[in-house]
Amino acid sequence: MNNQRWLAKNFFMFFITWGIFLPYWTGWLINDKELTVSEASIIMGFGLVARALSTMFIFPFVSKVMSNKNVLIFFTASSLVVTLLYIPINSFGGLFLMTLLFSAFYPALLPAVESSASTLMQHGSIHYGKARSFGSFGFVVAVLIISMISGMYGEQMILWMMIVGLAALLIIQFMPAPQVLSLVPVKENGKTLSMKGLFKVKSFIIVLFVVILLQGAHASYYNYGYIYLQELNVNPFYIGMILNVAVIFEILYFYKADTFLTKWKPSSLMLVAAIGSSVRWILVYAFPNMPMFILSQALHALSFAMAHYAFIRYISKALPQEQIPNAQGIYSALAMSLSAAILTLLGGALYEIEPGLAFLGMIICTVPAILLILLTKKRFNY
Repeated sequence: MNNQRWLAKNFFMFFITWGIFLPYWTGWLINDKELTVSEASIIMGFGLVARALSTMFIFPFVSKVMSNKNVLIFFTASSLVVTLLYIPINSFGGLFLMTLLFSAFYPALLPAVESSASTLMQHGSIHYGKARSFGSFGFVVAVLIISMISGMYGEQMILWMMIVGLAALLIIQFMPAPQVLSLVPVKENGKTLSMKGLFKVKSFIIVLFVVILLQGAHASYYNYGYIYLQELNVNPFYIGMILNVAVIFEILYFYKADTFLTKWKPSSLMLVAAIGSSVRWILVYAFPNMPMFILSQALHALSFAMAHYAFIRYISKALPQEQIPNAQGIYSALAMSLSAAILTLLGGALYEIEPGLAFLGMIICTVPAILLILLTKKRFNY
């Protein structure tokens, strides 16, 4: 089994489904299941809470008792079953329950694939960056395909395409995989480092809080970007292309980051990310038109990619190797899930008042992040 090919194939297929879920799920609930924006916001907000709890507790537990391959099978199969259960349900209560279940299983596939990548990196020479780039490409492909298909056949196709994508991902999991991924974890004698130890590193709390603010500030974009473009009367055929502009700039940033930013401190990177994020949301609000929205997409390279890169740089230098998985778990649960859950509810309330306010409201995170970095970067030297 070619390890590189296996990893690239899994990244590509997972991000195909991620490209269906992340930009389109809220719009699908509103347009196909006929929920209001506030109802969809409540459902997606609590879904993010379920995602955070799953990432922090369920995924680590399953990973301790199953091999990497079986972890992928478990979460893929569970996600597919829950997705099928969506079909007959149209009530708010039913959709709320299904989304909680879906959010407990499906997003855990991301750390599951990443964990498999880490295992393969420890047991052989693979090019992680090249494999991960297939994931980004898969996301771009999915967004384009879904925008075209939903434009031609309606939003109900979003669910059916997710079912097809998860079924394909499940088929892949039953194909031959690298032998090391089939090994069940063995308990070793000796102490394990708890998450509490992270907070003994004084700067970690500051950095974590900053990235929670910066990543959470994308809540309105992820949940309402699709329907906002519909509000601007953008043809559904072009919505996917517009959303992909952000991903393209994200890919370009990651591709060049190690070349141009090796001497930058994480605090400096986060400061630029916070400023770029603030400018991005102000532009979307101040100029409610398609050209400005497209232009603001370029700032995704700062608001998301630079903030993420800064955190990875920070933990790789400031933390012992044994604590990096714990740091990644907290980051995934709090910065990538829980903060977005809370801000999704705020964004939904603001969107009901005026769509542009949902984006402007995100500076409630980015401006404090700027101030926090300026006040602490010299004192904690991060």
